[in-house]
Amino acid sequence: MSESNVAVVILNFNGKSFLEKFLPGIIKNSSPHKIVVADNGSTDDSLNYLESHFPQVSIIKNGGNYGYAKGYNLALQKVEADYFVLLNSDVEVTPNWIEPIILLMDVDKQIAACQPKLIDYAKRNLFEYAGASGGFIDKYGYPFCRGRIFNTLEEDNGQHNVAREVFWASGACLFIRADAFRRVGGFDDDYFAHMEEIDLCWRLKNLGYKIYVEPASVIYHIGGGTLNKLSKRKTFLNFRNNLVTYTKNSHSSFLFWRILLRFILDGVAAFKFLFDGQPKHFFAVLKAHGNYYLWLPRTLAKRRLMKRMTGFNYTETEIYQSSIVSEHFLKHKNKFSDLQESFFKTKSISR
Repeated sequence: MSESNVAVVILNFNGKSFLEKFLPGIIKNSSPHKIVVADNGSTDDSLNYLESHFPQVSIIKNGGNYGYAKGYNLALQKVEADYFVLLNSDVEVTPNWIEPIILLMDVDKQIAACQPKLIDYAKRNLFEYAGASGGFIDKYGYPFCRGRIFNTLEEDNGQHNVAREVFWASGACLFIRADAFRRVGGFDDDYFAHMEEIDLCWRLKNLGYKIYVEPASVIYHIGGGTLNKLSKRKTFLNFRNNLVTYTKNSHSSFLFWRILLRFILDGVAAFKFLFDGQPKHFFAVLKAHGNYYLWLPRTLAKRRLMKRMTGFNYTETEIYQSSIVSEHFLKHKNKFSDLQESFFKTKSISR
């Protein structure tokens, strides 16, 4: 067993039902590591429940609902550990879920962040949307997973059980070195929720770190516990934050043209929402683009800061050098194995 100091930190907002359901198993399967619940100003009975039923759990009170990004930034300032495990409250963990990842990260100090294999809590033969068996992006910044491309989930038949480098690790269960988290400045507070883990992992990679998945660790995730997947708020955050993340971090010499193409592809997605009878999501995409323009000056300032920190000289890996939109929707590639491994960029670049 690793001797590293590990803290499992669960961000909670009105999640008493999840705490009742999953916290006993988390405590049982996480010993001897400490458990911390960071509360984002819950108005239900979460805190009273924790204090009366789980006195061994440390509680941090953020004092307001700051979302995932700022909520964790505030809480982790008060946690001392070698590794943080950022765990959603809607997760069932399994025996020995912590040690395989910590052992992997102890061996390779360049691994800054890692995730376990995420399986759907309700349909346990399927990978789970939020991270499956490791996250990737294509050259236009669209995310997908080993085990999930857009809304198509693969059955888990052990085909993705090998630990490997990925581009991003899921925020539903994110293992991260405390010193790397602090070096990169933590999450971007502006995000509130969604895409903040991709932005964090991209900034870590810009600094020369690696991101991994270790499928020897398995968790079961409900998903949508914070914002339902049908929420227009979630649509807005996903589209806005993804564009901001791409603009901040991409090394591409063709950034302007790729952003322009992104607007076109996002527009196609927006009209699909409209034709599918979901006008609220159509307007959510338009609002996301409007917010992107409003944020552009500070986004470019963050990009300049990243460039000064790194020179944009690093080993850019696990970016799929084709369009996952065309691969999936036009060529009907629904599984990770359908994609050509040779299309993943793995060589050092300098822009």
